[in-house]
Amino acid sequence: MVQQRKRIAIIGAGPSGMAALRAFKAAESSGAEVPDVVCYEKQDDWGGQWNYTWRTGTDRNGEPVHSSMYRNLWSNGPKEALEFAEYTFDHHFGRPISSYPPREVLWDYINGRAMESGVKESVRFAHAVRRVEFDEPAERFTVTVDDLRRKTTLTEVFDEIIVATGHFTFPNVPDFDGIETFPGEVIHAHEFRGAERFADKRLLLIGGSYSAEDIGIQSHKMGARQVTMSYRSGPQGFAWPAGVDEVPQVQRFDGSVAHFVDGQSREFDAVVLCTGYLHHYPFLPHDSRIDSPNNLYPDGLYRGVTWQRNPRLHYLGAQDQWFTFNMFDAQAWFVRDVILQRFTLPDAEARQAHIDEWKRKYAAVVDDDAAVRFQGDYIRDLIELTDYPMFDLDEVVETFLAWKADKKVDILTYRDKVYRSVMTGTMAAVHHTAWMDELDDSRERYLSTPVGVGAQPPR
Repeated sequence: MVQQRKRIAIIGAGPSGMAALRAFKAAESSGAEVPDVVCYEKQDDWGGQWNYTWRTGTDRNGEPVHSSMYRNLWSNGPKEALEFAEYTFDHHFGRPISSYPPREVLWDYINGRAMESGVKESVRFAHAVRRVEFDEPAERFTVTVDDLRRKTTLTEVFDEIIVATGHFTFPNVPDFDGIETFPGEVIHAHEFRGAERFADKRLLLIGGSYSAEDIGIQSHKMGARQVTMSYRSGPQGFAWPAGVDEVPQVQRFDGSVAHFVDGQSREFDAVVLCTGYLHHYPFLPHDSRIDSPNNLYPDGLYRGVTWQRNPRLHYLGAQDQWFTFNMFDAQAWFVRDVILQRFTLPDAEARQAHIDEWKRKYAAVVDDDAAVRFQGDYIRDLIELTDYPMFDLDEVVETFLAWKADKKVDILTYRDKVYRSVMTGTMAAVHHTAWMDELDDSRERYLSTPVGVGAQPPR
C-alpha cells in the first residue's frame, strides 16, 4: 500500500510564509521528498506587511486590511541585520546598495528570492482562512477557506499547519477620557499612510516606541509644525530636533486640548495612536491561540515555534523582533525539519522543560543590548539543528548595537550610515541623497544616480 503524501497548510504568504515555502523548496532541491504544501494568502500578492495599499479599514473584498505599510517608509534598521544567509543583497541587486532601503526595494528583495525558488504556484491568493479544526483521533486538521475572487467556500484536510500571519496587523486601541470630544483626526498607526497630511499640523503621537519614533520623524520631515510623543513607561531619549519632543502619558482630552499626567496641557490638530498590536488568530480555536504580550519568547511555543498543546501546529514570527527575515528563515527551516521528521520532537514533559529554561533566560534580560543578544542566541540554537547556513550572529548583534548608538547621536541622520554585510563582506554603498532630503521612496529613484548628484558621505 502506497503511503499518502503528507499535506501541509501555510497560512499567510508574508516574509514568514515565504520563508516556509523556501525551506521546503530547498529540501526538495537537495533530493528530499517533501509534503504537498498549500499556502493561503488573503491579499492579492505575497509580501505581508511589505505590500503597500492606500486602503485602510477593509480591502476591496471587505477583509480587514493586513498591511500597516505607508509611503516613504524606509527600513528603520540596517539591512545587514536582516539579510538572508542564502540569498544576499549582492546576489539580488548585483551591486552594493545602502544600508537603509525604502519599502519598494525591500519588497523587491524578498520577492526576488521567492521568485527564484519557483514557489508561487503553491500560493492561493485572495484566499482567507476562516476556520481551523483539529480532529484528535484522526490527527488531522480541517481548514475552511473563502476564495474571495470566486466567492466560494472550500474545505480541505491537512496533517500539519504553519501559522505565518504575523502579529503586527491587529491594532491595540486603548481608550482615553474625553477623546470622543477631540475634533481632529484620530487614527491608529495601522491606518497611517503618509505624513504629508500633517504638514503645518500639531501632531500628538501616543506611544513611546518604534512606530511613534518613525511616524514622528517622518511627520517632522514632511513639515509638521509640532510633533509631540506621549510615553507611558519612559521617554525614548533621543536628541530630538526643534519641533519634536516627548511628554508623559495622556491623562484626558478636552476638545482639542490634551492634558498630561505631569500637569502640562497642549492643543493638537491630529492624534496617532502608536499603541502597538495584539496577537489575533480568529481562525483558530481558543485553545490553539497564542495569548501573550508582544515579547521575545511567547509562552506555549516549543523552541519559539511549535505549539506545546498540539505539536502539529506551528507558528512563525510570533516573537517581538530585533532580527526579522533571517530569524523567520531559521524558524522555517526548523519547522520544516520537524515536519520531515529530520528532528524528533521530545515528549511533552521535555518540551515544557525546554520552554521553561528559555523563559528563565528571557526573565534575565534587563535591557535592549541583552534582548538583542538573547534573540541572537535563540536563532543560533535553531540553525544548529538544521542545514540553514550559519552566519556570524555575534557580528549582527554588533551591527544592531552600532545602529542604536547612531540613533542616539542623531535621529535624523542614522539612515545615512553604512555597514558591512555579514554574509558577503561587502560594505554598503552611500545613498546618493541624504535621507532627510530624499522625498521619493520608489525603487527607480533609489537605484538611480540622479544627474548632478554625487554620493554624500555619512554625516
